[in-house]
Amino acid sequence: MKRFIHRHQPAGSTLEVLKAGMCGLIGFAVVALIGWQSGLTWLMVPMGATCVLLFSAPQAPFSQPANVIGGYAVSTAIGLAIAAVAPTEWWSLGLAVGVALVVMQFLRVTHPPGAAYPVIILLTRPDWSFLFFPVLTCSVVLVACAMLLHSLPPRIAYPLSVQAKGG
Repeated sequence: MKRFIHRHQPAGSTLEVLKAGMCGLIGFAVVALIGWQSGLTWLMVPMGATCVLLFSAPQAPFSQPANVIGGYAVSTAIGLAIAAVAPTEWWSLGLAVGVALVVMQFLRVTHPPGAAYPVIILLTRPDWSFLFFPVLTCSVVLVACAMLLHSLPPRIAYPLSVQAKGG
């Protein structure tokens, strides 16, 4: 039972935790403004989960730029493709999420919040421009915010450096 309640997440200093909160506030406020101005506010919901990863767990593989931007791009494209050929039904929602999960993992760009967009797409039926605005626009904005905000003290290396694989 102990392994179910053990917290593996390392504790952060008070300054790190407060900085993460401020980064989340600033990052999501920018994305929310974009959504507000475009009338797509509620479609920004997965970006809130991305803020948690980018600002509270920037060292996690799911938080890296390729994962954030690539995961959203792949999942959104899959959602749009499935929406083009399938009705919105319980099985098409499951199919869209399952295919997005497989392709993200195969391409090594898994970003868990990205799996929400195929569902949103099947429920709202946007056109292909949705991939570029708001999804890619907002994911790039959040990654840029993360890069800028993590460069401020206390500094956090973001994105992670590329490690050479040993022989």
